[in-house]
Amino acid sequence: MTTALYTHDDCDGHVTPMGHPEQVARVQRIRARLAGPEFAALDRRDCPLGSDTQIALCHPQSYIDGIVAAEPLTGTRALDADTHMSPGSVAAARRAVGGAVAAVDAVLAGEVRNAFVAARPPGHHAETALVMGFCLFGNVAIAAKHAMTVHGLTRVAVVDFDVHHGNGTQDLLWNEARALFFSSHQMPLWPGTGDPSDRGAHGQVHNIPLPPQSGGAEMRAAYAARVFPVIDAFAPELILISAGFDAHAADPLAELNWQTGDFIWLTQQVCALAAKHCEGRVVSVLEGGYDLDALADSAAAHVQALMAG
Repeated sequence: MTTALYTHDDCDGHVTPMGHPEQVARVQRIRARLAGPEFAALDRRDCPLGSDTQIALCHPQSYIDGIVAAEPLTGTRALDADTHMSPGSVAAARRAVGGAVAAVDAVLAGEVRNAFVAARPPGHHAETALVMGFCLFGNVAIAAKHAMTVHGLTRVAVVDFDVHHGNGTQDLLWNEARALFFSSHQMPLWPGTGDPSDRGAHGQVHNIPLPPQSGGAEMRAAYAARVFPVIDAFAPELILISAGFDAHAADPLAELNWQTGDFIWLTQQVCALAAKHCEGRVVSVLEGGYDLDALADSAAAHVQALMAG
């Protein structure tokens, strides 16, 4: 079976102010990189529009309605200091949700072995009723809830390797005993959450803080000791990845020193666990990554590892 790539041009319609790091060029550069001949085998699919019913698996309808109403007719509108909307932002956000959900459907149906969703805006900072950190809807958490609610899965693992703590995903899955959540992140760093003492309502939340200036060796040791054995014992039926590439040494928003090879290693390890427990079923969804060259290279390496997995 193949690897699916989900993306959509509507994601280019979510325009942020000039100089904002979460910019249209992020997905454009990833798409251009994945157009190379080495990616010819990808099963390329459009992200469908996520529905209110799907989004409401994690967010109340009043919050969804508020996001829709906040979309400006022209220009950009700041929802907080970091998070903006433009005409087209709602469609882009629905494509990000819909792509994650459709990827879960395709992987669980056996149409493809795994999938990467190259969509924006990202989602792992959006809390139950709070926009935050460039994020409107909790894309990965919604995909996890969809896998459990619609497909009846009882063991879903979520691995978030974005450099910032996945506070939104943690909030949205806090009470969900069927979802195991891991977040590795630089600490201290915005948003200031992600202490190891935060364990979730069922002890299913695992936060792995990494010190500034640490690199791949520290990350690999932490995952080998604190992540992979727990996933192995959990025996997931599906693994979801919040794939942020801002832990790369070149990223301007953080101070970890991962290299492209570290993302390859991490992806390979996750794929090996998926091969052991759930027929290779992995769905990876784009989160951060703000140096365009490092983002494109790391995302491409990640996808190549998925294709080999």
